[in-house]
Amino acid sequence: MSLELLRDTPLQALNTFGLPATAGHLIRVDQAADLPALPGLLAQIAPSAPGEPVVLGGGSNWLPIGTIGPIGHIEQPVVHMQIKGRTQLDALGRIEAAAGESWDALVRWSLTQGLAGLENLALIPGTVGGAPIQNIGAYGVELASCFESLEALHLRTGQRRRFDAAECGFGYRESIFKHGEGRLWLITSIRLRLQPETEAQLQLDYGDVRGWLRDAGIDSPRAQDVARAVSAIRRSKLPDPAHLGNAGSFFKNPILPEAQALALKAAHPGLPLWPVEDGSAPDQRSAPHQQGKDLLQKHRAAPLIKLPAAWLIDQCGWKGRRQGQAGVHTRHALVLVNHGGATGEDVLGLARSIQDSVQARFGVLLEAEPRLVGASRRNIQVPASDASASKA
Repeated sequence: MSLELLRDTPLQALNTFGLPATAGHLIRVDQAADLPALPGLLAQIAPSAPGEPVVLGGGSNWLPIGTIGPIGHIEQPVVHMQIKGRTQLDALGRIEAAAGESWDALVRWSLTQGLAGLENLALIPGTVGGAPIQNIGAYGVELASCFESLEALHLRTGQRRRFDAAECGFGYRESIFKHGEGRLWLITSIRLRLQPETEAQLQLDYGDVRGWLRDAGIDSPRAQDVARAVSAIRRSKLPDPAHLGNAGSFFKNPILPEAQALALKAAHPGLPLWPVEDGSAPDQRSAPHQQGKDLLQKHRAAPLIKLPAAWLIDQCGWKGRRQGQAGVHTRHALVLVNHGGATGEDVLGLARSIQDSVQARFGVLLEAEPRLVGASRRNIQVPASDASASKA
């Protein structure tokens, strides 16, 4: 077994936007036994591939801008994690999966094992390794709700370490792995604590889940039924990247102090508002990687409100609009799409235009959710938390 190092490799198939890009140095990792050699290989190619490694899984959460040329040539080393494997650890519902496993395949496998907890996260694209970095969430459930621990490899030192939930600093699409030193930890596997389906309390009250089940004539739903409902709803709203390039939701839902959110509501009565629970605010869970815990206590004392980014974008008239070959999807204002032939710069320019118009009208700066590889703060407005640090 040995790591595979490829040079000047096309990346169009490794980003769900389907954008043209190349990697000067791409390392494929498909065996756990090869992990100890990875830091050494990265050090060896560092003179010709400088910068922080870019880790790719399913390619569903990144936008290749590139550091050289207009077509997205990535100068940094690119690590493509493909390690597979999943197992049920005990009869209590604990499972373990390798980073290269398909997330949706893991959800469906867990349901066949009679386990509940992941059904609301069905059909989320990407791989297992990216799930904790983003703390993926949908239809009222976040990964953090069933997360136990993960194992990671430090890409510079080769240290292996297990992180529990508290050490991961989970928040709304947040974790420590998106910031500073945390970005050098390569997630290799995760452990989740699920429940036997017979003991689970299903989450049905978010979005259209309960209505879909009612229309389907399902009065006593099981976890598999919830997964079917979520998958059907997602398919009805979100384009399939195989037919229309996209990375799902491009912007995070903004979270504001209550006073600011209510002032916006007074000025725009149709604006939906959602209260944020203590554990969901981005700054609360990310505070452990900052100096001290004053910020954490401050946010716990002040109510926070979440705003729907899709509503803000729609009100600015962006749904269905195009800028060249990049556009906003006709059914979902949060989804930016490649109509064919777009570059990373095209999508980035569209995102910047949307940010500018939303900020001009509402005074709210939208934060990009995908990793923007090669983008600078001159290209797109990125808040201090730096949305470009997530794993794809």
